[in-house]
Amino acid sequence: MLEPNSPLQIRDYRFFWLARFLSVFATLSMVVLIGYQTYDIARSDYGMDKPEAAFQLGLLGLVQFIPLFLLTPVAGLAADRFDRRKVAALANLVDSGLGAILALLTWYDALNLPILFSLAATHGAARIFTNPAMSAIAPNIVPPRLLPQAIALSSIAWQSASVAGPAIGGLLFALSPSVPYFLSAVLMIAAAILIIAVRPLPPATSDSKEPPLRLIAEGLQFTWKERFLLGCITLDLFAVLLGGATAMLPVFARDILAVGSEGLGFMRGAPAVGAALVALWLSFKPIENNVGVKMLWAVVLFGAATIGFGLSRNLALSLGLLAVLGAADMVSVFIRNSLIQLNTPDAMRGRVSSISGLAISASNELGEMRSGMAAALMGATGAVVFGGAGAIVITAIWAWIFPELRHAKTFSAQYRSDERGNSP
Repeated sequence: MLEPNSPLQIRDYRFFWLARFLSVFATLSMVVLIGYQTYDIARSDYGMDKPEAAFQLGLLGLVQFIPLFLLTPVAGLAADRFDRRKVAALANLVDSGLGAILALLTWYDALNLPILFSLAATHGAARIFTNPAMSAIAPNIVPPRLLPQAIALSSIAWQSASVAGPAIGGLLFALSPSVPYFLSAVLMIAAAILIIAVRPLPPATSDSKEPPLRLIAEGLQFTWKERFLLGCITLDLFAVLLGGATAMLPVFARDILAVGSEGLGFMRGAPAVGAALVALWLSFKPIENNVGVKMLWAVVLFGAATIGFGLSRNLALSLGLLAVLGAADMVSVFIRNSLIQLNTPDAMRGRVSSISGLAISASNELGEMRSGMAAALMGATGAVVFGGAGAIVITAIWAWIFPELRHAKTFSAQYRSDERGNSP
């Protein structure tokens, strides 16, 4: 049998790719609209001023992060102990139920801030089980030599869905607010079916006799001791924690650029346009040399584009800067994910992926909290500009604290296989 030259020649990867696209499309459509409704309800139903309503967006990020923080070790262990397909499919079905609830409550105009916060927290809990399971599936269904290409193609699914989901969701919301939630519920069911259609994968630690708490501790210890992995994961955590501008997009859409929910959808999708174009390029010409330095410079560009967006008062310019922001982030994500997957033994991929996912979620959700608090003190513009500058400073500090990142030339495994187990 001929060896495949592309991950898309592998049946299971095609199912995996489409499941990721549908899941991200549905999830981001919901998340963006939850943020918009939270800000709009705070302003219209509760009579809050702009800083107070912006702070509610920060609280929304916090309530999503709390279950992520509490359940991350359990989610990583589940991805290593059980069938990863079933873990991801079940989490998608939970999210489908949330979409249906949001659709009905929106239809009957019964939403309020406590309900939105509760549903957002439940979504955060479901998502933390989806990401490590999905991240750990790809290395099991494609040959190692095709993994960087598979990650790039997976990023195309993610980013193209990140464009289409918020944009289409925003347009549908303007026509009928409940419709995008109904659509998300259906798409998540389809994603769950596609994930289950992937051939069964044996649990990576199915024969382990170690108690669950010890297995969880092993994943944490492995990540902590491997400075290379720790540097990759924490760079994203702190750079995006400070530099994320997405939490403030409802403020810019409603009160600064005055473009409404339709404009919000395009603004939320603009970073994904830049990211999708870069991911498409990387699927044909993956980065192979000086990967560490390129990752660091990409984060610097991410911070600079964030500053520019915060200062812009023109929609076209803002969309362009958001696209640049997304393109830079895609380079960083591609390199970081490739390094993490290829530097982690398969038996620990679920746990390490969950820790990486926690860092990403912390940077997003706690970044929203940070943005909301900063906006309450210095306004949305000040919060975004301050965050972009902070991302640049963090990158400079990490380049000094973790010289391993600067010295990484290729994606080859950095950990010692004779001490850590078989190299993936």
